[in-house]
Amino acid sequence: MKKLITFWVLALVSLMLSAADEPRYIGGDVSMLPLYEEHNQPYRDAYGKKIEKDMLRWFMEDCGWNTFRVRIFVHPDKTDPSLSQDLAFVTALGKRIKEAGAYFLLDFHYSDTWVDAGSIQAPKAWKGASDAVMADSVGRYTREVLTALNAAGATPDLVQVGNEIMYGMCDIQVHPYEDAKDNWPGFLGLLKAGCEVVRELCPKAQIIIHTDRPGNTGYNKYYYQKLIDGGVDYDIIGLSYYPFWHGYLTAEQVKNKSNKENLVKSVTQLAEDFPTKRVHIVECAYNFQYWPDKGVNYDTRDAWPCSKAGQYNFVKDLVNELKQHENVTGINYWFPEEAGNGDDTDWNTSKGSALWTWQNRGFWNPENDNGHYINRTGQASETVLPHMVCAPYYMAAFVKELPEGVQNTEYRVQTDKVLKDGQVIIRRGEKEYTILGQEL
Repeated sequence: MKKLITFWVLALVSLMLSAADEPRYIGGDVSMLPLYEEHNQPYRDAYGKKIEKDMLRWFMEDCGWNTFRVRIFVHPDKTDPSLSQDLAFVTALGKRIKEAGAYFLLDFHYSDTWVDAGSIQAPKAWKGASDAVMADSVGRYTREVLTALNAAGATPDLVQVGNEIMYGMCDIQVHPYEDAKDNWPGFLGLLKAGCEVVRELCPKAQIIIHTDRPGNTGYNKYYYQKLIDGGVDYDIIGLSYYPFWHGYLTAEQVKNKSNKENLVKSVTQLAEDFPTKRVHIVECAYNFQYWPDKGVNYDTRDAWPCSKAGQYNFVKDLVNELKQHENVTGINYWFPEEAGNGDDTDWNTSKGSALWTWQNRGFWNPENDNGHYINRTGQASETVLPHMVCAPYYMAAFVKELPEGVQNTEYRVQTDKVLKDGQVIIRRGEKEYTILGQEL
C-alpha cells in the first residue's frame, strides 16, 4: 500500500512539473504581413518612431511575442489579396518565422477560400467526392504541404487541422448537438486523416482542433467529447473569441444580463471536462474604431469602448484573466498588422491594395495624417512604459512578468487637456507625467 501511495505522489508531482515547464504561446496571425511589406506600409511604435527592424523581430524583441499563425488555402483566387496564402506564400513566411526563432502555427482551411461556422465548402477540385475520397484528399494535401515545409526548414510547431470547424469541414456537416443532417463518421474521417499525417511528418508538433463557440459550455463539451469518442488524436482545444460575436469575458461583466455564458466560465469548464487538453485562443480581436453596425450578436462597449483605450483594455483584461488558468497556454491576436489598404495604394482605383476593406481591429490606425501610428492610449517615454499604452506590448504578460509598475497599475489619459501637437497628461495613482505628443 505504501508503494502504491508513493507511486501516485510521484506521478502527481511529475504531472505538476510538466505543466509548469510547458511553454506558453503569445502572438498573432500575421498572414497579411508580407503583402503590407510589399506595399511599403509604414509601421510606428509606441514612441512614434518608424519601425526599421524586421516586423517579426520587432514583435518578438519589443513586445515579447513568441508565436506567429499563418493560414493556408488549397487553390485560392488571388484576385482577392486576403486569399494570397497558397503553399509558396506560406512556405516563405513559415521559413522566415522559424529563422526568427519563433513558434510557427499553421492553420489549414482545407478550402480555396475562407471557411468558418457559416461556410464549410471543400476545395473546388474535391467537390462531390465520397467521404472516403474526401478523407484521402485531406490526407494527401496535408502530406504535400508538410513535406514541402519540412524540406524548406519551415516545420510548424503547432498545426490546426481545420479552421472554425464546429459545424463541419469540406462540405461534411455536423452540429454541436444532435441533428438529423449530421455526418459524424464522415467528419471524423477527415480529422483523423489530417491528424495522422501531422503526427507522422511533424511528430513534435501539437495538433489544434479549432471551433468558434467559446462561451457555450454545452456545445463545447458535446463536440470535443465526440472527437475523443471517435478516436481523433489531438492536443489542444482551439477557440475563437470576438466579444461582439461571442459575448463577455467574465461573470462579473454579465451579472446583470440574461445570458450568463462567458469565456472564463467556458475555459474553467473545459479544464474539468477535458483535463488532459490545453486550450488556446487562436483568434481574438476588438475594434478600436467604427463599431460594426450589423452582423454582431453582443454590444460589449459597456466593458470596452470602441476606442484605442477600449482595445487596449480588452487585451489587458483577456491576458490577466486567462493567465490564471493553467489549461490556457496560448493567445493569438487576429490580424495585428492591419493598417488600411497599404501605403502605396492608388486611392482612386484601389490598385495595389494590400487589403480592400478595413476591419479596424488591428493595432495600427491608417487614418493618421503623418504615418500609421500604433494604437496607443498615450505616448511611451522614460516614465511611461510601452506596456502601459499599447496592447501588443502588454501581451507579453501572458508569458513573463512585465516591468515593475506595469501590472495592476491604474492610469488614465486626461483627454480634456490634450491639444493638437500639445501636451498629454498621464496619471498613475497620485503621480502625474506630462509628455509632448499629438492628440490621441
